[in-house]
Amino acid sequence: QLLPGDGAIGAALVAHDDIAGVAFTGSVATAQNINRALAQRSGAIIPLIAETGGQNAMLVDSSALPDQVIDDVITSSFRSAGQRCSALRLLCLPEATADKIITMLKSAMQELVVGDPLDLTTDIGPVIDASAVERLQRHVLRLRAEANEIYTYPLAAACAPGSFFSPQLWEIPSVNFLTEEVFGPILHIVRYR
Repeated sequence: QLLPGDGAIGAALVAHDDIAGVAFTGSVATAQNINRALAQRSGAIIPLIAETGGQNAMLVDSSALPDQVIDDVITSSFRSAGQRCSALRLLCLPEATADKIITMLKSAMQELVVGDPLDLTTDIGPVIDASAVERLQRHVLRLRAEANEIYTYPLAAACAPGSFFSPQLWEIPSVNFLTEEVFGPILHIVRYR
C-alpha cells in the first residue's frame, strides 16, 4: 500500500501497533527519531533498517577520461535534484586535471534544464519542499563565506512557483569542510596532489 505524506505520516506509521518493521532512507536525525519511537513501543522489538546520510564522494585520478567523469558527475550529483542518499556530494580532483574537468563540468551544467518534471526535456525538478530550499540556502550562505563559487545555474522565472533550487558547483578548502549531508543539487569540489 502506498501512503504518500510527510514526516507526520511517517511518525504515525512508526507508532502504529500493526507495523512489523521499518525500512527507512534519509537523514541520520530522522533515523534516530524513528529508533527512539520504536524503542518506546510496548510489545515485541521490531526491526529498523536505515540507510542514512553521509558524504558520497568520487575520487578522480589523472588517468580518468574527462568525458566519462562529466557524464557520471552530472548523473549522480544533479538527477533527482541531488536528493538521493546516493547522490554525489564531493568531487575530488587531481590538481593536474582539475581545471580542465571543472571547465567541462561547468559547460555541462549550463546545458541542464531545470523545470517541471512532467516535461520530458527537464533534467532537474524541484526539491521536496520549501523547508528543503531554506536548508540549502543556509548552506549556500556558509559556502559564500568560506568557499569559492564556480557556477550557479540561473533559474528561469517559470520555476518561481515551486520549490526549485539552482544546481551549484563550489570549490571547498578541504574535505573536512562538509560536516553534514545537504540534500540538494550542490556539488563540492576539492583538489588534491
